[in-house]
Amino acid sequence: MEKWLTAALDYLPRWTAFQMLATEQPGCSVAVAHKGKVVLEFALGHADLHKGTALTPRHRFRVASHSKTFTAAAVMKLREQGRIGLDDRIGHHIDGLHEAIAATRIEQLLSHSAGLVRDGADSGQWTDRRPFLDEAALRADLDGGTAIEPGTRFKYSNHGFGLLGLAIESITGEPYAEWVGREIVAASGLRETGADAPFALTSPSVPFARGHSPKLPLGRRVVIPADNPTHALAAATGFVSTASDLARFYASLAPAAKKSVLSPESRREMTRRRWRDPHASIERWYGLGTISGALADWEWFGHTGGFQGTITRTVCVPAHALTVSVLTNASDGPSNIWLDGTLHVLRAFSRHGAPSRRTAAWSGRWWSLWGATDLLPMRDKVLIANPMLANPVQDASEIDVSAGRRNGSATGRVALAGGFANHGEPVRMVFDARGKARELWLSGSQLLPQARIERELVARYG
Repeated sequence: MEKWLTAALDYLPRWTAFQMLATEQPGCSVAVAHKGKVVLEFALGHADLHKGTALTPRHRFRVASHSKTFTAAAVMKLREQGRIGLDDRIGHHIDGLHEAIAATRIEQLLSHSAGLVRDGADSGQWTDRRPFLDEAALRADLDGGTAIEPGTRFKYSNHGFGLLGLAIESITGEPYAEWVGREIVAASGLRETGADAPFALTSPSVPFARGHSPKLPLGRRVVIPADNPTHALAAATGFVSTASDLARFYASLAPAAKKSVLSPESRREMTRRRWRDPHASIERWYGLGTISGALADWEWFGHTGGFQGTITRTVCVPAHALTVSVLTNASDGPSNIWLDGTLHVLRAFSRHGAPSRRTAAWSGRWWSLWGATDLLPMRDKVLIANPMLANPVQDASEIDVSAGRRNGSATGRVALAGGFANHGEPVRMVFDARGKARELWLSGSQLLPQARIERELVARYG
């Protein structure tokens, strides 16, 4: 593993823990895979706030629309076997559909361009007001035909993936969860993943992360069971998994992955950009069961998921053989934001390199009345990061470190900073007799370790 990656992985849990405290989230589980192998996994917070159950990396989450990627992989596997085609009409595999819906193609359903209703006339299944739909209810919701003309734009539809689940059952002659569980999940070497709950939670020894509401409007979070079966919508939203399993699975879908249940051709088809989100401020594209985009020059594919009380996201950056999964168990969980922040940190270390002997001592979290500052040593510079930001290295000032220490201090200068910061000014780190850093001076600002700033604030303000 590259040295820069080791240094980045060392910082990520500390940044995420700071974000957890600052946002008062119940829990977060994170995994990073490199070349298909999990190189970091950690969990913070609680699986159940009311019970005080600590969250671990082994806790399963409802990962919702990640299910669509598994369903797309199943369809592509059947395609490789010659049992379905992307140009097939869905009516060829499912009888009794409205004429307009029967005419939509498998590729359109996989890419959300079939023009179908998103969640039906009563989408109370998403707010725990009703059970998820069975096959009869799903068919009834689609009796009115398509909502818009197929093939005209990207229009997300959980019902469309519900139809794909029914098609898989029709072709294989097996329940969706059983066939996909064997041919995709188990075949991918995933041991903590199941196609639905309680199907995936039949053993009491399987730890499960409960969902949580936002703090408003009650002023406190309530626990959401989140273990309800999704029936005919399992192919769209039923999956239960861990961050590590998701990181491994999405890594295996990269076209260049060495091990996968799918051929490189199928993986290219799944991850190829087909439809752009036409009304969004952030550039996003949809392929076949995958979302794609870019963070600066890092292009990625993956998926997000939102279930009752959980928000989750996984992305793969093929060019760097990196996959990241961030799972949060609250309806306001910032998994999308934290995953982007994780990519920013990884990208910064990738660009600037691992700490050198000259910069390594310039590290740690430093505090003042204005909050925390993190020093991130890299090969030939030190970044001044802000852990409170969603991107902690955004517009980060850079320190050029002088060689060696003199009189218990190391010195440097702010070599690059914004116009409102301290560009060109001196920096000094002071060490105690044991060689431990005890204060940091950024120009005229003294920053201290957390314990010292806590004592100072209490003494001054009570």
